[in-house]
Amino acid sequence: MQGLLIILLFTLATIYLARLVYRHFKTDQGCSSGCGACSTIDLKKIQKQIQEKA
Repeated sequence: MQGLLIILLFTLATIYLARLVYRHFKTDQGCSSGCGACSTIDLKKIQKQIQEKA
């Protein structure tokens, strides 16, 4: 029973790490860091604000 639990935990940890690596190298747009911070920046909105000030 303990061996089964260890195998299960090891498998889950491996899946978690594989997911982190996949998300790090996956590039939707912007940088490929995978942290999600780039998607919170709305470049079109910033450009519109700059154009309104000019």
